[in-house]
This record gives sequence, C-alpha cells and structure tokens, in this order.
Amino acid sequence: MALASHSRKQWLERLNRSKRMLWLLGALSFLETLILPVPLELIIIPLMASNRGRIWAMAAVVTAGCLLGSLAGYGIGLALFQSVGTWLIGVLGIEQSYQSFQTLFSQYGFAAIVAIGILPIPYQVALITAGLSGYPLVLFLLAALLSRGVRYFGIAWLVYRFGHKVERMWQRHALVTSLIGGALVLALLLAMQLLASRLL
Repeated sequence: MALASHSRKQWLERLNRSKRMLWLLGALSFLETLILPVPLELIIIPLMASNRGRIWAMAAVVTAGCLLGSLAGYGIGLALFQSVGTWLIGVLGIEQSYQSFQTLFSQYGFAAIVAIGILPIPYQVALITAGLSGYPLVLFLLAALLSRGVRYFGIAWLVYRFGHKVERMWQRHALVTSLIGGALVLALLLAMQLLASRLL
C-alpha cells in the first residue's frame, strides 16, 4: 500500500513538472469518461492544490476532455451500439447499471443525464443510452456540461479554498457528497421541469 502510494506520488510529481500537463489532463479526462475505471479526482485534486494559479485552467481542461469523451460515447451509442457499445458495457461490468438507468432516462431524460454526471454511477451508461435513443445532441452536451462542470469547477473551488485538505475530505466523503449533490441537482431540475410544464 505504501509502495503504491509512493509510486502514485512520484507519477503525480512528474506530471506536475511536465510542460504538457494540461494536455495530459485533458486526455486523461477523455479516457476516464469513456473507459478508465480510476476516478479523475485522485489526480486533479493534488495537482490543483500544487498549482493554485492554474486551478481554473485545469478545471476547464478536464471539463472539455469530458465533453469530448461524452461526445464519443454518444456516437458509440448512436452508431456502434451492437459492436462497440455492448463490448464496452461488458468490459466495464456495468450491465446492471445500464439496465437500471433505462427507466430513469425514459422518465426524466435531461435531468437523468445531469444527475448521473454527479452521482457515483458509471457515466458511460448515460452516454451510450443517450446516443442509442437518439436524444438531441445539443441537449445532451448541455447536460454533460452542467453535470461535469459543476463537479470539476466545484472541486476547483474547494481546492482554491481549502488546499491539500480537500484530498482527504474527498477520500472520506466522496460517496455521500456525490449522492447529496446528485439528489439536489435532480430535485432542482425536476422542479424546474414541472414549473415549465405548468406555465407553458
């Protein structure tokens, strides 16, 4: 455990010194959105804490990488579900999450995509489902931007405010925070949806 922690620390130090750090973070965000099972927070929180002057640039880059990954996942669901989509679901072991999300998505659409981007549920199920159903691309990208923007810029604000303490806070309370945040966002969106339906 200590060896793994030491190796991770050395890897983060090398990444921190790299002139291509922002590009690498964007690429990692893209891959994490599609297939990597490692939470990006384990990488960006310590890097943000060590680069307070670049916190907002880092948040923007990982959000952009996520949007590109989301677009790729949408394309897989839209055009390659029978081959790449089913393979990806099997490789990631998210069959149960994928099946469960279908009901949520059919009922709430936009709000479901936003919520799953914050909740600790594999995000790939939202990407593939939205593409497979032919959900409007603009609305899909807006939902992805809202959910991941809230997540990554929220982390950036916390690191800006509390520094290195955020890594310990995230490791201890990530699940609870994600559940509360996702539930609050979902409730807000559903309330707005209900209000709009009554006004129109």
